[in-house]
Amino acid sequence: MKRRWGLPAAMAVIAATALIGCTGQQNSGQATTAGTQETKQESKQESSSAAETEKEKGGSSGTLTVAIWDKNQEPGLTKIMADFTKETGIKTQIQVTPWDQYWTMLEAGATGGSLPDVFWMHSNEIARYSEYEMLLDLTDRIKASKTLEMDKFPKEIVNIYNWQGTKQYAVPKDIDTIALWYNKTMFDAAGISYPSKDWTWDDFADAAKKLTKADGSQYGFAINPTNDQAGWCNPVYDMGGYVISEDKKSSGFTQPGTIKALTFLTDLMKEGYAPPYEVIAENKEEALFEAGKVAMITQGSWMLSELCNNDYVKANCDIAVLPKDKTTGRRASIYNGLGWAASANTSMPEEAWKLIEYMGSKEAQQKQSDLGIVISAYQGTTANWVKAYPSFNLQAYLDMMDDLVIRPYSKSTVAWTNMIHEKLIDAWTGKKSVEDVCKDIDKEMNAMLAEE
Repeated sequence: MKRRWGLPAAMAVIAATALIGCTGQQNSGQATTAGTQETKQESKQESSSAAETEKEKGGSSGTLTVAIWDKNQEPGLTKIMADFTKETGIKTQIQVTPWDQYWTMLEAGATGGSLPDVFWMHSNEIARYSEYEMLLDLTDRIKASKTLEMDKFPKEIVNIYNWQGTKQYAVPKDIDTIALWYNKTMFDAAGISYPSKDWTWDDFADAAKKLTKADGSQYGFAINPTNDQAGWCNPVYDMGGYVISEDKKSSGFTQPGTIKALTFLTDLMKEGYAPPYEVIAENKEEALFEAGKVAMITQGSWMLSELCNNDYVKANCDIAVLPKDKTTGRRASIYNGLGWAASANTSMPEEAWKLIEYMGSKEAQQKQSDLGIVISAYQGTTANWVKAYPSFNLQAYLDMMDDLVIRPYSKSTVAWTNMIHEKLIDAWTGKKSVEDVCKDIDKEMNAMLAEE
């Protein structure tokens, strides 16, 4: 039985989503539970009404609407979908909506029965869209497919888009890793050797100190406090901490390693080796890097097109693997992967499926890598990806696959992620100690997880 798509609570979650940067990185995958059981039992009528409306509005033009949020990927995906049209005769139209508006757009579509035919899905959102049956069930189609090989994708990414072990609602599109971007010109001027695979987080801190200018014109590094995947999450796992337990029932914010990593980053900000929170809150870390204001940033592979095509970055910068922790020896990368999903009520379900099947095929995944769009999820298709921008060490991103940690998620990801980011501000700005902030986060996150 379809559950009611609860607008008021869901819209509150969407409003909170705007606080988060992304990937991707960094970002409501929550089935909001504010409604009472009585309200849930009203679901059939509203869901049926929305379904009828979407069937009337859907892809009646004969062209599949395809929604994405990254303008940098549009040119490459347009080429791949043009090949799809040549093979099948099915037309597609890509619609780009920026991340901070994308989920509001889908929310409105789900409520009004006018979702795009095919669209990107994220680990944050999949639980809510699955629970409310807003997505086309791909399970039987995948089983019958002669071209789609789900065992060629990372199991953890496949599982993200599998609902309760019974229904597959999306096919993996890509995977992403995190690496260190550094300004060679600044390193040369400071007489510092470039980052290497032997670098520890202590080496990183030492370099950040030496690369910082007292007049505030240059900082050693910048971290976006709301970009968890590309920012603070990686040293947390390196130093022995974690965000959420493997069974997704408890927070890891009172773990010594988690506190150690957040203290490490907070101290660097407090000492002035990174821009203060107020500055980074108004300026993305990559913008400061592109402007020559910071010497180092950690960023996801999804940012490749923007950074590699920036004239300043091309002339001055390169990429290295992340530092490792000197005690644990660990060098982990938080990774995630988007999924191709379709509306449950699209008027073109078979056409939508054919596009998803094609985009998940080895052929299309190979093209995606060859064009340097992103790292494709299909095993064995990444070799040419590193050649997309030969003047940069893209191999660093692939080397980070040696120790991957799936981006922390649960049914209520956005709720607790927004809470974490909001509370961490007190640590970043020095209003409260890291230990006290972590205790606050731990208490609230555990309460949220208990309600899932």
